[in-house]
Amino acid sequence: MTDEVTIRIKAGRGGDGSVSFLREKFRPNGGPDGGDGGNGGSIIFVADNNVNTLTFFDSRKSFKAADGENGTGKNMHGKEAEDLTLLVPQGTTISENGKIVIDMTKVGQTFIAARGGNGGWGNQHFASSIKQKPEWSKQGLPGEEKEIKLELKLIADVGLVGFPNAGKSTLLSVVSNARPKIADYPFTTLEPNLGVVTIYDKEFIFADIPGLIEGASVGRGLGDKFLKHVERTKELLLMISAESENPAGDYKILLKELNDYSKVLAKKRILVTISKSEILDEKSKIKIAKDFKKIKIIPIFFSAAIRENLDSLLGKIFDFIK
Repeated sequence: MTDEVTIRIKAGRGGDGSVSFLREKFRPNGGPDGGDGGNGGSIIFVADNNVNTLTFFDSRKSFKAADGENGTGKNMHGKEAEDLTLLVPQGTTISENGKIVIDMTKVGQTFIAARGGNGGWGNQHFASSIKQKPEWSKQGLPGEEKEIKLELKLIADVGLVGFPNAGKSTLLSVVSNARPKIADYPFTTLEPNLGVVTIYDKEFIFADIPGLIEGASVGRGLGDKFLKHVERTKELLLMISAESENPAGDYKILLKELNDYSKVLAKKRILVTISKSEILDEKSKIKIAKDFKKIKIIPIFFSAAIRENLDSLLGKIFDFIK
């Protein structure tokens, strides 16, 4: 999945104005009749919910709109060029010189990133009582040309965060229509996955990002590249595997990575869960609960594999979002 790419865009040049004079059988010395050039095409971005990656842009890197046509005699205007419309996923930001100029958060949102050049005037515009036969026209103007950066940040209601093999993909596959890759080894998830989850007849979007490791906020592992995708979520479901030797310690590490990466993430509402609870006996659950109680956290135990406590978990998520 491509979620960040730098491209060059160039709008179309305006067509040149025409130098022409009326020549008819009974008017051999007619006045100027040079038509104007047509405007060049602009480059327009549109947010589309049927697009979910920036791969199309990564494969081309350069985009140019068509030029306007030149004007001709008999006051004929050159044809205006069509705009070049480029579709981007909802949640794409467009930056110039390191600054975000627009955040495409709404489906159908449009942005003119580069404007086409205006067409030049034909010589008819330059006629006067002093200069009745101007032999010059105006050239069309060049279109805007610039380098921009596209960056995708997925928009979801719930972000699933945890260490590798915490069971995030398994949960997503059980409660949603998503079919992420699932295997018993680290970094099964190599790109974000989205799934639609229905809770009490309402639909919510869950985002599963690659597993974090300690140091992810400064570039270790895969998670730092994708943490931006949970910056837009309404809440975070922090998943800690019951296989962990120190679940409470894992929680502290994950929380630190989120805080170090972004102050936005630090302010998110977080629901803490213990996944794979089917491997725990009651004594182990009580011990883990006591460890979390010391840091004033009440974790939710669940198992996606055997559907244990899933309804309760989804109910908590619904209440949390609401």
